[in-house]
Amino acid sequence: MRSDKRQVVSSLYRKRFLDNGIRLVTEQIPTLKSVTVGMWVNTGSRDEAPSEAGYSHFLEHMLFKGTKTRSAADISREIDAIGGEMNAFTTRETTTFYVKVLDQHLPRALELLADILFHSRLGAREIEKEKQVVLEEIRMVQDDPEDLAQEIHTALMMGRHPLGRPVLGQESTIARLRRDDLRRYFELRYRPQEMVLAVAGNFDQRGLDTMVDRLFGTYSPSEAVVNTNGHGRWPPEICGGVIVQRKPLEQVHVCVGLKGVAAGHKDRFAAYALNNMLGGTVSSRLFQEVREKRGLVYSIYSFLSSYSDCGTITIYAGTRAQEVERVLDLIRREIRKIATQGVEKEELRRTKEQMKGSLMLSLESSHSRMNKLAKDEMITGQHMSLEEILVHIDAISQTQVVSVAQELLNEKTLAITCLGPLAPRLVTALKA
Repeated sequence: MRSDKRQVVSSLYRKRFLDNGIRLVTEQIPTLKSVTVGMWVNTGSRDEAPSEAGYSHFLEHMLFKGTKTRSAADISREIDAIGGEMNAFTTRETTTFYVKVLDQHLPRALELLADILFHSRLGAREIEKEKQVVLEEIRMVQDDPEDLAQEIHTALMMGRHPLGRPVLGQESTIARLRRDDLRRYFELRYRPQEMVLAVAGNFDQRGLDTMVDRLFGTYSPSEAVVNTNGHGRWPPEICGGVIVQRKPLEQVHVCVGLKGVAAGHKDRFAAYALNNMLGGTVSSRLFQEVREKRGLVYSIYSFLSSYSDCGTITIYAGTRAQEVERVLDLIRREIRKIATQGVEKEELRRTKEQMKGSLMLSLESSHSRMNKLAKDEMITGQHMSLEEILVHIDAISQTQVVSVAQELLNEKTLAITCLGPLAPRLVTALKA
């Protein structure tokens, strides 16, 4: 397969298609002494069949467990010897492998990354050992009530949709996993057209292109999967409802959820502003009303989860069992208030300044720049510069925020999850 050699150039940003279809996106930042390389694969837990639950995350682990020429210890020693950082993470839609090094060590970083991606042994003995590691990771979530509450809450909001499944998978599917299963999953999902190689920091573009073509441009999956449709994604229907799960804890962990926006939605900047004002910062309405004024919680915050075709808003709070009803009432009151009364001009101005400051600070490292490059490419296929984002933030209006609030903060789709030492009377009241 040979794609046309299209190239998009904007300032220090470049995009190029390798011969095999892998997209290379780069941003030169000469003022830095570091460079970060990340391979993003357009596959995650939502792409797994029920019998494959957890395969994406397990494969992420296994690619570090040895290649044809390096043992797992060799990989660790090599990255430590150059003072670098090498890691990976799996989400519901993507799997990412990255290396961050000083700029002079870029050739070694690229070679290491290509080796673990394309030459991993996926040894049967290593798979059996890693099963125990991943099973312990799954059990850790069960012991972390904040994580567990949010996992239960996601399942409630997504219903039976694959987005509602835990990224780590199920103990039963991990226990049954075999080497042939993992190899087939890799061949099907890790196809060049689903891969984005993002590089940000200080480097020479011509030298980088030469190395990337040699190390990444010749990779191709087996003929059996070249023409296979690897994705069958469909958007979920965001569900409301109540789940109350009793557990002997010190606090009740509360999640309140509403519909959000997709990652590339035209109103996403207004939605970010809305979330910041609701519960995204320490000056937000929920933090000030529930924690600062009344002292009912230590932790309360809201966040957006945006996927390729949908999104959610989640509010989390941890409180004493006797305060659950009061906290929920206050959360609902703030939701109604912002949806019916809108936002003040000065509140929106402060929020936009906070968004711009947070954005600029977050993009001061090569790692964060690499993340942004890849996400832009995977979500929209286009790069948005910092200056363009700032223009979008400045353009957010009160009218737009009100419109988005009225659409998203609809209590008809309200989902509530409570985990902790709730009395039976309160369980009955919440479910009523």
